[in-house]
Amino acid sequence: MVNTVHKAVRILEILGKGKTLGITELSKELEIPKSSAYNILQTLESEGFVEKNIDTLKYNLGTTLVELGYRAQNDLAICRIARPYLNGINQETDETVHLTLLDNDEVLYVDCVESKRRLRTYSVIGIRAPLYCTAVGKAIMADLSDPHINHIISSKGLPRLTESTITDERSLLQDLEETRSRGFSIDNKEHEDHLICIGAPIKNASGETFASLSVSGPSNRMSEERVSQIGVLVKNVTSEISRKLGFRA
Repeated sequence: MVNTVHKAVRILEILGKGKTLGITELSKELEIPKSSAYNILQTLESEGFVEKNIDTLKYNLGTTLVELGYRAQNDLAICRIARPYLNGINQETDETVHLTLLDNDEVLYVDCVESKRRLRTYSVIGIRAPLYCTAVGKAIMADLSDPHINHIISSKGLPRLTESTITDERSLLQDLEETRSRGFSIDNKEHEDHLICIGAPIKNASGETFASLSVSGPSNRMSEERVSQIGVLVKNVTSEISRKLGFRA
C-alpha cells in the first residue's frame, strides 16, 4: 500500500466523521509531521476532496466527494433496477441485452444477459466502446448538448471500424437527429460486421442521460420490421427504468 495514499484516505475518513480539523490536529491524529499533513491536504484541496475554512483554517470534506458519491449511488442503483428489465427483454427477444454507463465520453459495459441461441452476441462486460458507432453510444450521444457532441467528434474523431461505420460528421449528426426523433438508436453493422444493435437512453433524477440499454443480434435475424419492434420495446423499458431512478419528464 502506498503510504501517502493511505494517509490521504485516513484524513478523508476522519473528516467524514463530521469533524472539522486543522493541520496540527490532523498531524497528531495520524502521527505524521505537520509538513506531511500540509502537503496531503494541499493535494486533496486542489482536487476538491477537502475544503479549508479561510477564517478558522480548518478543513472539512469537499464537494468532489459528494459528486463521486452521487455517481456511485447512481451506478449501483442502475444495475440493481435495470437487471430485471434486462432479463425481461432477453426472454422476449432471445437476443443479447447490454447495459452501459457513460464514462469519459465512452460507453462502459456494466451488465449483460446473453441470448441462448448458438449464433449470438457475447458479453463484453468491462469493455469500453466509442459513442459514435454503437447503439448504446449513439443513444447517449443524441441526448448530449451540441457543444459536447462537437467536442467528442473533434477530440476522438470518427475512425472507420467496418465498411458501414459513419465517418462523416454531417451524416452522424443526421443519424443522431433521427435517433432523437424515433426515441431509439440503431447500429447497423457500424461497430462490428454482421451485427445490428438497437439502443435507448436512461436518465437519472436530474434528467441527465448517463446510461443506455441495447439489444444486439446477427443482421440475418434483424429485419427492418423486427428492428422497429425491438426499438419500441427498448424505448419503453428505458423510460420505465429512468422513472424508477427518479426522472420525471
